[in-house]
Amino acid sequence: MELKRLVRGLRLHTVCESAACPNIGECWNHRTATFMILGNFCTRRCGFCAVQKGAPLAVDPDEPRRVAEACQHLGLRHAVITSVNRDDLKDGGAGHFAAVIRAIREKIPGCRVEVLVPDFQGSREAMRTVMDAAPDVLNHNIETVPRLYREVRFGARYERSLEMLAYAAELRPDIPTKSGLMVGLGESDEEVIEVLRDLRRHGVRIVTIGQYLRPTLRHLPVLRYVTPEQFAEYKSAALEMGFDHAESGPFVRSSYHAAEAVADASETGPEAG
Repeated sequence: MELKRLVRGLRLHTVCESAACPNIGECWNHRTATFMILGNFCTRRCGFCAVQKGAPLAVDPDEPRRVAEACQHLGLRHAVITSVNRDDLKDGGAGHFAAVIRAIREKIPGCRVEVLVPDFQGSREAMRTVMDAAPDVLNHNIETVPRLYREVRFGARYERSLEMLAYAAELRPDIPTKSGLMVGLGESDEEVIEVLRDLRRHGVRIVTIGQYLRPTLRHLPVLRYVTPEQFAEYKSAALEMGFDHAESGPFVRSSYHAAEAVADASETGPEAG
């Protein structure tokens, strides 16, 4: 309740609430949250996502300061920042991400900042803007297997997401790149393993794998519930491929155990794999 009051008082959004994350109780009780910048309305209509769709809000230039204030109030040592897709903006919101990173660093010098960014419609200039601000982790979710992209990630392209992750790693090899995917949408285990191979080949060092849960009846149906044993096999396969850190389980989401993941990546270093 304290965190909810803080978020409301500073006029901020969290993906925890907007995307109906199943871990909200655990994370908020530990005083951690993933802040969602650039409004609460997404310009894309992905079939799995609970975030509201519609006309985007105007960019709020004071939002970076308020996010930094919230992080300071919570005493965060690892802040996670994401956003809705903003295809209406020339840079996709990259400059705003950079401003948030800098605002947090200025207010809390010792706080690590992880950003979960959209694909910026493939704009390398936008990705460079974010990487120039030196986040501690650059996350972009691949979400699903390429066969299901048209249905699951309308407006996105599998190869484009891989290319953006590879470009981020190329720009700053010292900054770990991270990605995540959902299972239960109709993919096979073999397709999941192939996605992990693709991510590793494109320089990704941290991966998360979780069960898709249908937010409402308007969203895509769950076609299977993956067993804990199979999640364990995904994790073993990822670590064997050379990922620095892998989280794999029914309730795993992009920012789950985010601080532990970057700690593992920092210890291993960019030369791994």
